[in-house]
Amino acid sequence: MDVLENGTLEVPGARLHFEVRGWGPPLLLIAGGGLDAAVYERLAAVLATGRRVVTYDPRGNSRSTLDGPPADQWIETYTEDARRLLDHVAAGDEPVDVFGSCSGALVALELAVRHQDRIRSVVAHEPPAMALLPDAERHLVFFDHVHEVFRREGVAPALRELAAVFGGRPAPALPEAHDNSAFFLAHVLRPSTRFVPDLTALRGVADRVVMAGGHDSRTYAVHRPAEVLADRLGRALVEFPGGHAGYAKHPAEFADRLVGVLAATPRTSAQPRG
Repeated sequence: MDVLENGTLEVPGARLHFEVRGWGPPLLLIAGGGLDAAVYERLAAVLATGRRVVTYDPRGNSRSTLDGPPADQWIETYTEDARRLLDHVAAGDEPVDVFGSCSGALVALELAVRHQDRIRSVVAHEPPAMALLPDAERHLVFFDHVHEVFRREGVAPALRELAAVFGGRPAPALPEAHDNSAFFLAHVLRPSTRFVPDLTALRGVADRVVMAGGHDSRTYAVHRPAEVLADRLGRALVEFPGGHAGYAKHPAEFADRLVGVLAATPRTSAQPRG
């Protein structure tokens, strides 16, 4: 489905490019890493037959420009950007469903905790919360190594090193408005993989949180935090088609699964803050 609205939203320190498709209950899709709204185009087109689908470029990526020089980006800042975007595109009394993948899944989880008055349900697909793993220190040292390879040798060698968390395979080529690999390696990779979700707060909203992982990425390191989070929240891990980027590779099947998961989530009312 064609984009019904696109625009730019000014937020503190940045300008967010966003797109809206379709009609119906609002559904926010949050991209991770160096990706942008383009990665969700095919998925959004399928979902927009029954939902009002909102996508955007995270700050610093592609068309969402920073007001100042490039700097490290934090999940907390991304979360407030998403909340401001929801305030802009959805009525204040309209609860929103959220899907996020990779670091976008961390943002989705933070929205569920920080803005319970806006969020009906969250599907968090393979969030890279590596600090929750029993061998967390090894993984964090690895991401430091990838960052150092980027600093010394550039983007391509660093991405080759990063393939280890995807089963040793190169990251798949995905749709994007611009290549944000350098910004991701410099300013997103380490802050996002070091972010630790608030498990106590998440348990308080566990009834509206779905932890998800890809069928084809079950053996990948990037899949493991979703398993740990599902276990800590007392929830079953829900399997989705494809791998870490199954939403881009299998949009129709992925959309069917997402619609079914959202329909099965209890219609818990959004709760006022505090």
